[in-house]
Amino acid sequence: MKILVTGGTGYIGSHTVVELIKAGHEVVIFDNLYNSKEITLDYIKKITGVKPKFYKADMLCPEEMEPIFKENTFDAVIHFAGLKAVGESVKLPLKYYENNLSGTINLCKLMDKYGCKKIIFSSSATVYGSPASCPITEDFPNSTTNPYGTTKLFLERILSDLTVPDPEWKVILLRYFNPIGADESGLIGESPNGIPNNLMPYIIQVALGKLPELGVFGNDYDTPDGTGVRDYIHVTDLALGHVAALNRIEKTEGVDIYNLGTGIGYSVLDIVKAFEKANNIKIPYSIKPRRAGDIAMCYANPEKAKRELGWEAKFDLERMCKDSWRFAETTLRNEE
Repeated sequence: MKILVTGGTGYIGSHTVVELIKAGHEVVIFDNLYNSKEITLDYIKKITGVKPKFYKADMLCPEEMEPIFKENTFDAVIHFAGLKAVGESVKLPLKYYENNLSGTINLCKLMDKYGCKKIIFSSSATVYGSPASCPITEDFPNSTTNPYGTTKLFLERILSDLTVPDPEWKVILLRYFNPIGADESGLIGESPNGIPNNLMPYIIQVALGKLPELGVFGNDYDTPDGTGVRDYIHVTDLALGHVAALNRIEKTEGVDIYNLGTGIGYSVLDIVKAFEKANNIKIPYSIKPRRAGDIAMCYANPEKAKRELGWEAKFDLERMCKDSWRFAETTLRNEE
């Protein structure tokens, strides 16, 4: 199949591109490089032997995107592009609503115009808000605690609504939990611009000596050690979930929804200790006030994905920590 991957040079996007190529699919990427680097295309080629066709374009500019559809015929779109920092979304809600909602609507209009009506959407466990219990199944009530999560929930509804008047639209919503880790090659991983918003890149920056310590946001949550608990999943497992979803999409009638997680909850301090043990590196940290929009606990029940997609997470926490550090030593040091 020929697949358009939006945001394909980003963290999850680039790993999914690698697994799509390995599975025999032809991939075209577009990305505005807001939070990624074009050199990622060279790393993808080193890993797979294939350098995907790339377009630099912005979702807010349909005139930049249209040539992509004019010059290619796609079987499906995997949609990652969007702003994704919870804390930033609380401070800049209009920026998030404009970019994530308007951009995706522009994308869907072009998909409709050019007859490509299959989309796998990068959604998030944030659509469950602060869940009443864990593990979380796909039929839990939806609510949100921050504008980032609200954009994901709104887009789920928009994409679902497309299928009502037009049965040619097939939509798979993948609700991610917390991806960490990196490709086993050490060539691609999570490398955000500026001070990281997510836990593992922050730990890596401390391990590399670029930041003096890790800030742990809150130690008074109702969790075993007081720090937030999340379902951390290896990014390669997450990428393989997209390949499984692509295999499923022809059978989809309207909308399918799947959690992609491990079903295990780890606290922030669990991750710090696991990283220290796996890589023999001490990570100093200090407790900071809670961040706006964060919740206490969130982990998945991934049984539906196992049952219907034939997918389940395979990599353990030690592997996630080792692969993250291999990427830091292999690639991040060389890019300094």
